[in-house]
Amino acid sequence: MASSQALPPLPPPKWAVELNSPPPRPSASTSSIPDPPGFSRKTGGKSRAEKSTTTPTAAKPAETDTLKLKKAWEIALAPSKQIPMNAIMMYMSGNSLQIFSIMMVFMLFKGPIQGLINTNTVFAKFDSETLRGKLLGVKLVYVLMQFVLLALGVWKVNAMGLLPTTRSDWLAWESERQPLETVYFAFG
Repeated sequence: MASSQALPPLPPPKWAVELNSPPPRPSASTSSIPDPPGFSRKTGGKSRAEKSTTTPTAAKPAETDTLKLKKAWEIALAPSKQIPMNAIMMYMSGNSLQIFSIMMVFMLFKGPIQGLINTNTVFAKFDSETLRGKLLGVKLVYVLMQFVLLALGVWKVNAMGLLPTTRSDWLAWESERQPLETVYFAFG
């Protein structure tokens, strides 16, 4: 019943044959679609093996320094992008002593203090002999932005009434200022 003859192997599917041998690319003269901007036929027509064997040209030190300085400025100005968000959050959290507003103020002080402590480590990867003078100005702007965030925190602590700003806060014999008028909310 069953024959002992071996059947010939099936030919591979059409898609596998096309995958291994892609159709020829149309030449530039026959193509009606123009090449996109920045496309080069010299680099675009190379095979993967040819692309991997060619080495890219080494970047010039001046170009590397320019890129490093640009990235350093991005890092230095990053705290300034936090100022409007933190100001709105401090305004919206209210001036009463609640756990939410206290935690917001704590986080507002924690970030800039850590930023000031880590200033040199943040910019250490950009440090080089040619950029040392320019990085001093970048670090100065970074420190200034951190101080602006700290000033925002001091404003919030003052608005909450936690800063000792009157003489009665410091001197035991001074009495607290008494208001001339008091306003009460009337139901009605």
